[in-house]
Amino acid sequence: MSTPVFFVFRGSFMRFQRSGFLLAAISPALWAQTQELAPAVQGAASISASASISATASAFSGADTAWMLMATVLVLLMTLPGIMLFYSGLMRSKNALSIFAQTLMATALITLLWAVLGYSLAFTPGSPWLGGLSRVFAQGLSGVQAQGHAMAKTIPEAVFFMFQLAFALVTFALVLGATVERMRMGVTLIFSALWLFLIYVPVAHWVWHPQGWLAQQGHMDFAGGTVVHVLAGGSALVAAVMVGPRKGFGSEAMVPHNLVTTALGACLLWVGWFGFNAGSALEAGARAGSAMVATHFAASAGCFTWGVCELVFRQKISVLGLCSGAIAGLVAVTPAAGYVDVWGAALMGLSAGAVCYLAATQLKALTGIDDSLDVFALHGVGGFLGSVLTPLLASAAIAPVTATVWSNTAGAIAVMAYSGLMTWAILQAIRIFTVLRVNPAQELEGLDLAQHGEHLSGA
Repeated sequence: MSTPVFFVFRGSFMRFQRSGFLLAAISPALWAQTQELAPAVQGAASISASASISATASAFSGADTAWMLMATVLVLLMTLPGIMLFYSGLMRSKNALSIFAQTLMATALITLLWAVLGYSLAFTPGSPWLGGLSRVFAQGLSGVQAQGHAMAKTIPEAVFFMFQLAFALVTFALVLGATVERMRMGVTLIFSALWLFLIYVPVAHWVWHPQGWLAQQGHMDFAGGTVVHVLAGGSALVAAVMVGPRKGFGSEAMVPHNLVTTALGACLLWVGWFGFNAGSALEAGARAGSAMVATHFAASAGCFTWGVCELVFRQKISVLGLCSGAIAGLVAVTPAAGYVDVWGAALMGLSAGAVCYLAATQLKALTGIDDSLDVFALHGVGGFLGSVLTPLLASAAIAPVTATVWSNTAGAIAVMAYSGLMTWAILQAIRIFTVLRVNPAQELEGLDLAQHGEHLSGA
């Protein structure tokens, strides 16, 4: 190495060595200060995050959230097990388990599809006909930064999501009552998926989302008279026609196998309906209390009226009739629960008890349609009657009256026609690829054994 180069290298090395000694000397002090500052920095970050979480949480009402959690459970109780027990008891023993299987599988599938796309299309901004895609795969519903929905700002949107899901589940469960004892399980599943996206989701958006075309016209449906009952009635009637009557319908007795089971299911429906109607206030307040009172009075009035009708026309009051009357009253008051006072609700129950009694006892004889468990007579007719009466009996002291009898009637007609037409289209499409019902031998044997390999007695 030449001398100049050597001196340059030695100078650089010595400067580097002095720098190293300096770093070594001061690094413990720096490290100590860093360790002292770290908890403060972490604490500041933690405080900032906690403040953000607290700010989000403070936007929600604990009372509203607690009530809506309970209301959601009550609505789920209507399906699992309310409707299943009510329907099962009305069926023949050889088919009594099949309604449990169909309802449970449909509930599972609709739940998954609701999270994938159904909720977003029903309850997010879009067009007057359908919502958008902002909640596809339920994104944004969970986590500490989750917000409330525009329709329910005082509760987490996840609770609103579940509450609305419970309505979709109970509506399809109602439709199944028209095709019991003969529809194939696979067809039920395909039908449930297409029904959710093509029928329920659009109608829910039309009526309940502020952008929906019926909502913009002021259509009054507090808790589902149109969205749930009119829709279910129209869909059930067409499904019954498409699937065809049960073997022996009209020529042999098809008596319920266990009315105790049916009565238990009806009582669960009555109790669950408080979540259905009072929960639709979407808050724990005076309107929820008013809706609860209206619900109970309408159910009682419907039950009483049906019993009187049976006493007049049959000279006997049946347990099945009392259960049916209570449900008729509950159905009729559903669109009006948050709009009517006690006596308005009672009048709706009295009217529904008489009108639905006539529909249930005369409709099959007049039409020859095997709507097996009277879905149309109770829910279609009762829901339509309630929709018509809602603007007439609504009290401006409780809530604004935004519709007329004629506009609400037109909305109910539109939904019933749409649900019936789309049900026909869906089942017609399914029929291209497979048969809708079990074969005659399986129907004779019963769906419990033929479709599920089980029997009510366990034998």
